[in-house]
Amino acid sequence: MTTTPVPPSLIATLPGRYYTDPELFRQEQEHIFESMWFCAVRSADLAKPGAFRTVQVGRESVIVTRTRKGELRAFLNVCRHRGARLCMEDSGEVRRNIQCPYHAWTYDLDGTLIAAPNLIKMPDVDRVAYGLIKVALREWLGYAWVCLADEPPSFEETVLGAAVERLGDTAAIDHYGTANLALGRRISYDVKANWKLIVENFMECYHCATIHPELTDVLPEFADGYAAQYYVGHGAEFGEGVRGFTVDGSEGFGKLPEVSADQDRRYYAITVKPTVFVNLVPDHVILHRMFPLAEDRTVVECDWLYAPEVVESGTDVSKSVELFHRVNAQDFEACERTQPAMASRAYRGGGVLVPNEHHIGIFHEWVLHKLGGCHA
Repeated sequence: MTTTPVPPSLIATLPGRYYTDPELFRQEQEHIFESMWFCAVRSADLAKPGAFRTVQVGRESVIVTRTRKGELRAFLNVCRHRGARLCMEDSGEVRRNIQCPYHAWTYDLDGTLIAAPNLIKMPDVDRVAYGLIKVALREWLGYAWVCLADEPPSFEETVLGAAVERLGDTAAIDHYGTANLALGRRISYDVKANWKLIVENFMECYHCATIHPELTDVLPEFADGYAAQYYVGHGAEFGEGVRGFTVDGSEGFGKLPEVSADQDRRYYAITVKPTVFVNLVPDHVILHRMFPLAEDRTVVECDWLYAPEVVESGTDVSKSVELFHRVNAQDFEACERTQPAMASRAYRGGGVLVPNEHHIGIFHEWVLHKLGGCHA
């Protein structure tokens, strides 16, 4: 942290090098992205057996696929023979198995080695032992979460626990029935900024009055600078006369069936460290997944999820999509504006957090703890 004394109302941020140093980013890949549960793919995207998607998790490429039994499985995207990458595409579908295009080693969708040239002449080769390297997988909110760690941390504590920490219990998020919602829109953003800048931006609303006019029209209390994550259980209330979570405050859609009366006309935000944001409003859910690719580049995939009948009927969702799309574009522009200054000597010792940003300091402490606490 900075050695410059700060007044009691301010606290210091991380120094600038935490956002620009390739070696620190490599350590984050190892100790954060490769050791924690990482939200990889929406389960419904892999509807058929043989459907797959490749995802970058830290330094590893991971294949997530659906088996013939209908189960999701995840593996490192590496052939056990000579290490060739098995799937080069971001997504696709195989007929019955996964075959390496280099020497034709072939794997069942459960990862078992089932064929290779001259394999019958090598009876001592254990087809399970030489199968694909499995990656732990859990499903929650309709998404497949993977973990590269040999001994994954408790999913209940580290993932479900984020909902409890934010809302008080898991039932509050269960009311939205996210796993049963349908994808109405997906937008991918390639952001030229460090992933932590995006997390920090999402966690605070000190900037909202400055750059989010549409959002503060719908959620007026955000104009005062207090974020939705400022204290446990708080949901920002829609403004008077606002009829829906839309770009112009016009009518949205019917309240999701299990959303409680005290959750109606409110917006809740959850950060699931390290790379997921969940946004809850009465008639839909918006979920961001970050894929940090370099110290100064992060791809963010944002899904807008609605009741199935809304999507199946072809109802126009553009006004509700447009609201948070504008928020995303405004936020990511701010992060890209900030990223170059992280390398400036003016930010060598870091910056400061005002009182209603102090909770970001807890995030910084968490990052330092994950990195071993020896880099300040």
